[in-house]
Amino acid sequence: MKNVFFVGDELTAGHGDPKALGWSGRVAARTLPLAKDMRFHTLAVPGETTAELSSRWDSEALRRLGPDGLKEADNYVLFALGRHDLSRGVSPTMTRLHLANTLDRAAALGFSIMMAGPPPVTAVDRQSLAEYAALCDEAAARRAVPFIDMFGPLARHEQWATDMDTSGGEVPLQAGYGLMAWLVLHSTWHDWLGVEPGPQ
Repeated sequence: MKNVFFVGDELTAGHGDPKALGWSGRVAARTLPLAKDMRFHTLAVPGETTAELSSRWDSEALRRLGPDGLKEADNYVLFALGRHDLSRGVSPTMTRLHLANTLDRAAALGFSIMMAGPPPVTAVDRQSLAEYAALCDEAAARRAVPFIDMFGPLARHEQWATDMDTSGGEVPLQAGYGLMAWLVLHSTWHDWLGVEPGPQ
C-alpha cells in the first residue's frame, strides 16, 4: 500500500475549478491506473502560511494512516506551497525556518517528500512571488527534495494568464489547473513514486 498526501492551500483544494478536481484530482486520476495500491489524501487549508502548514500537516496525515500506517505502508507527501507568507507579511527568514521544520519532520516520520512551489497569481506582486518561489526551491535543494517549479513555466503561459484574468487573480479555472497537473505529471513524479508512466 502507498499513501500519497497532497498538502497545501486553496489551490491544492481546487477552489475555482468548475470540475471540482483541481490539479491534485487530475494528478490522482492519471496516476491511480498505474498503481492500484495507491491511496490519495488531500490535506488543504485555504489561506494558510508555511507556519500553519508546518503545525498541522503531520497530525492530519497520521490520523489517516492509523496506528500501523507508518510501518505497513509506503508514505509520500507533496507539499504544494501557496503564496500566503507574502500576503501576511512573513519574513523570508521565518519562511525558511518553517520549511526546514516541515521537511525535517516529514523525513523523521519516514515519508518520501516532494515540494511544489507557488504558481504566479495576479493578486500578488510578480517579482515578490518569483523571489519566494526561488526561496522554496532553495529549501528543497538543501535537503535533496525533488522540486516542481510552478512559477517559471506558468509566468510565461498565455492560457494561465487568461485563466487568472478571468477568475479575478486569486485562483485559476479549469485550464489553469490542467496546466498545474501537467507540470506535476511531467516532473520526477513517476520516478518519485516508483511507477512506470502511462501513455502521454
